[in-house]
Amino acid sequence: MDDAEYQKLRCNVQGSRPEQSGSGSGTRAVIYTSAGEELTMTCDIVQEMESQSSIQRDKWSKGVEFLFSCIALSVGLGNVWRFPFIALENGGGAFVIPYVIVLLLIGRPVYYLEVIIGQFSSRGCIRAFDMAPIMKGIAYGQVYSTALATTYYACIMALTIRYLVASFSEILPWTYCLAEWGSSCVATGSSLGSNSSLSQGVSSAELFFTQTVLREPETLEESGLGTPSWDLVLCLMATWLIIGTILCRGIRSSGKASYFLALFPYVIMIILLIRAVTLPGAWRGIVYFLEPQWSQLLSPHVWYAAITQMFFSLAICFGTLVMYASFNDFHKNVHKDVIIITSIDSMTSILAGCIIFGILGNLAYETNTTDISQVVKGGAGLAFISYPEAIAKFKYLPQLFSVLFFFMLLVLGIGSNIGMASCVINVVKDRFTHLPHWLLAVGASLIGFVCGLVYMTPGGQFVLNLVDFYGCTFIALVLAIAELLAAGWIYGVKRICSDIEFMLNIKTSFYWRICWAIIAPGLMFLVLVYMLFSYEPLTYRGVQYPPAYYMAGWGIWALGVLQLPFWAVYTIYQQPGKTFASKLRMSLQPTADWGPLQSQEYEAYILHRKRESELKTSRGSYIFDNIFG
Repeated sequence: MDDAEYQKLRCNVQGSRPEQSGSGSGTRAVIYTSAGEELTMTCDIVQEMESQSSIQRDKWSKGVEFLFSCIALSVGLGNVWRFPFIALENGGGAFVIPYVIVLLLIGRPVYYLEVIIGQFSSRGCIRAFDMAPIMKGIAYGQVYSTALATTYYACIMALTIRYLVASFSEILPWTYCLAEWGSSCVATGSSLGSNSSLSQGVSSAELFFTQTVLREPETLEESGLGTPSWDLVLCLMATWLIIGTILCRGIRSSGKASYFLALFPYVIMIILLIRAVTLPGAWRGIVYFLEPQWSQLLSPHVWYAAITQMFFSLAICFGTLVMYASFNDFHKNVHKDVIIITSIDSMTSILAGCIIFGILGNLAYETNTTDISQVVKGGAGLAFISYPEAIAKFKYLPQLFSVLFFFMLLVLGIGSNIGMASCVINVVKDRFTHLPHWLLAVGASLIGFVCGLVYMTPGGQFVLNLVDFYGCTFIALVLAIAELLAAGWIYGVKRICSDIEFMLNIKTSFYWRICWAIIAPGLMFLVLVYMLFSYEPLTYRGVQYPPAYYMAGWGIWALGVLQLPFWAVYTIYQQPGKTFASKLRMSLQPTADWGPLQSQEYEAYILHRKRESELKTSRGSYIFDNIFG
């Protein structure tokens, strides 16, 4: 179907946005089927479409606010908390090489693609899929996954506030043993005894985290989740008060906050890096982190870990980047921004890795351990056990450095959570434009707080691990593949490149084209196949979950992934054609008003598409033409 046929089919008469006539009965138009049959019908103009085009969308106060907001979104707990323990579980240096390769072949291309789609359409992540309506379920699934991630990121922030408050104690509470911890406890303060003492017991930092802060059970089968800890509930409340306050002011307020949210963490990380490299044995840990273990590069699990970490590190395929980019000026050259953001994000992950592995090298030195990967447990333990242990060894003002470190974690968490919560809020705001922004922000904060209470129970970390895997990692991988297929093959790489040329007046290189069309979706599909074939029941600290929890996990996953077929069927059903074939064709084409949101830009875009259609020449098969055309 060529562009002219499509314009007839979508009731886009005269090459302008459809306008409602009369009393709202719709625009009368003539539609031609692929067989040439003429159909006369009435097209209903959706009120949602009218309100979207008539209301002036918010914009960043300055172009640089987009850059800093994206840095604050991407550079977060995924870099400082998640990246080091993922690297630890996958061979240290063996993980860094796949991570960099995945950045170049998947992370950066997908990041650029989502930013382009958001800026071009000036729509939130749901309406951005007007470019391929049949795939709109991708956006709903991503928003669902983002909402889940928002709740457990707030949990990590609550733990951070708990440690931040404890850091003001005269003596850091994780540096000494309590009687109830038993005789196996070994104090990890600056006056640590012999090198072999810790290897025969459990550090006080670990016991403080598991026994005092979390009150964590060995398994869920005996005690269940338990009741929320009142101190953690207060910390969670404080977390959502901070997030809600920033969200209430809208995108302009979060843009101003991004300067601090993006820059301050680097000051603390540089201080910690200097301290880490001066610890005895630190360089052995850093070498373990950076030295490639070539045999591990053939392990599919390492590549799977690199790709899934890329989702969290860059915050791609969660809808947040599309939302942020939708507030850009239409002609903003985001190509440079994307290169800067993705480079800074990856360098931050490497920096955080050097800090944590320097600390782990020191712990291995003190415990006479040769295997650095066995020094400490993974997961949240790296942020709330290893870092505090290192801070406890500061000779001067350990309380000050502890406050700075946990304040840095809090800032990182806020930056990421603001972006994710804004994505969810703007989806609702785009649908219910009459609702005030502050009401949506308050409502989202209250719901996030209530949902987060489950993480504040003794078994909360079990739930966090479950939601992280089934609700975020697993869903993100499936929907990311579908997103690339929708953008690269249903909407088309060729048309994306044409839109970029119209918007930015630049040609798109072969690198971006081949990554969007083949490499990125191909690699992710292979990882998904490996993941399904090698699937084993999820564990937390080596402990399996009760059967009911696995059922809940698969239910969480299904609720996100099944958005795709549900909305596809619904979209096909609501098309105005008489036959299934005509309905299907229409659902595969962009909606009538797809294009720039601004009227002048939209009119220029229609002329641009008309010229493209007149000059269109096929260079071979559809596959070849889509990539190279």
